[in-house]
Amino acid sequence: MNNTSNATDPPVRLNMQSPRSAGLAGIIFSLLFGASLILIELSMPPLPSINAEWLPNQAGRISLAMTLMPFGGIAFLWFIGVVRDQVGALEDKFFSTIFLGSGLLFLSAMFTWAAIVSAVLSSYDAASDTWLTSDAYIFSQTMLQQLAGMVALRMAGVFMMSSGTIWLRTKVMPLWMVVTTYGIALVLLLGGSTFNGLRLGFPIWVFVVSLWILRKNRLRRED
Repeated sequence: MNNTSNATDPPVRLNMQSPRSAGLAGIIFSLLFGASLILIELSMPPLPSINAEWLPNQAGRISLAMTLMPFGGIAFLWFIGVVRDQVGALEDKFFSTIFLGSGLLFLSAMFTWAAIVSAVLSSYDAASDTWLTSDAYIFSQTMLQQLAGMVALRMAGVFMMSSGTIWLRTKVMPLWMVVTTYGIALVLLLGGSTFNGLRLGFPIWVFVVSLWILRKNRLRRED
């Protein structure tokens, strides 16, 4: 009779499979974030600006954009997970740390940016007569400019650069995707804070990457 204990047997590791619908996260982010950027672009004057006419006239659009932004951020977290899942065991710790850190910093900057915009709207509702002529209003406008252009977009560029480098080393994405990623990343790093229209390059890139991942996963299931 064998009384050998199984206590020393190595534990069986079960790999979790990412949900098939996870690839949709990037598409959801690109649509929500892109819509928010367009609403903001149509409603707010170029920053920094002391022109406050947009506040009473465009408050509805800005509020809608701020409502969409958090849901886009949640979807972006899922997109980060989807990209890492594509790399799998080939993931390099160095570049993956930069990839994950820049993505989280981008989200932090955008959530902070949205919080400041919401604070500007609330402050105007509370004291419309004095808020528009206060130093705090000018400071908030300058802070919005720095967060959007100097921090968020540059972190988006670093996120894309690290993504492209990981894909180049692991071959999980085609070469044209890597080259396109590097090109858009350089544009965001060097000129995104100057030309507002270039900011849409990031959600468009996420949209294209998500479509490619969904197509790749579908072909894999059919094989």
